[in-house]
Amino acid sequence: MFPICMRFPESAVHALWECEAAKDVWASSLKILQKGVSGLDDFTHLLEYLLDRIELHDMEAVLVQAWQIWNQRNRVVHGGKFHDPRWLINRAKELLEEFRTAQDQMRTESVQQPAHGTWQPPPQSVFKLNFDAAVFSGLNRSGFGAIVRNEKGEVMAVMAAKGPKVFCSEEAELLACKKAIEFAVDAGFLKLVIEGDNSSVIIAVSLLKIDQSLLGNVVGDIQHLIRNLHWIRIDCIRRRGNRVSHVLAQFARNITEDMYWMEDVPPIVREALYKDTNFVV
Repeated sequence: MFPICMRFPESAVHALWECEAAKDVWASSLKILQKGVSGLDDFTHLLEYLLDRIELHDMEAVLVQAWQIWNQRNRVVHGGKFHDPRWLINRAKELLEEFRTAQDQMRTESVQQPAHGTWQPPPQSVFKLNFDAAVFSGLNRSGFGAIVRNEKGEVMAVMAAKGPKVFCSEEAELLACKKAIEFAVDAGFLKLVIEGDNSSVIIAVSLLKIDQSLLGNVVGDIQHLIRNLHWIRIDCIRRRGNRVSHVLAQFARNITEDMYWMEDVPPIVREALYKDTNFVV
């Protein structure tokens, strides 16, 4: 039996939605939730029901509130205090505000087109991830390039990867950005300056709001990846300051599988690397 009401068999949908204790919480929440449907089969159907009726921004609040309701169940099972609905609602609001504030602080301070045209080093103990994409229309595919460097300009990791057929350069750039961040995170770089040369892509990735465009799903994936980083800044650089990743993206035309180098400089980018790192320490 469900340990809160001791009247019905325990299930996720009962605990989070149909139990009278849960209904008391939702009754003081969003107006649309105050007369919710009953008789849902499982938690998946509950989510589908909510997603059809609630704006995505409000869905964050719903999920945090549901988490609080489930935590209440766990607390009672282990002998803890049963909190009244108002306490749960206020606590959910506090947690959501803390989360959103943390995201604001973690995100980029500003997105600017630097006055300089050369690659610049990241802050100490931070790494810079440059990425670029190339579209090979005749081959019905694209290519991605990325490079990670430290504050001394030393190469830490390099990637050249195959990409799918795309419908526009912005799609290719977004996919390259996603692939580059995945590569950097997998390699263990969690404090990043992320830099690309497509201003519209950089701005889309940097915004806190949900992207409703046709490429919004890719933007959302990138924003999800960014939230897992420990420190982040996102910049736009002119093409001549992004030479290495550009060469790598073009090189991807000729590869049959993705290629990676760790703390090594592939011969194809040595000249571009020399020009790209023409900065003053």
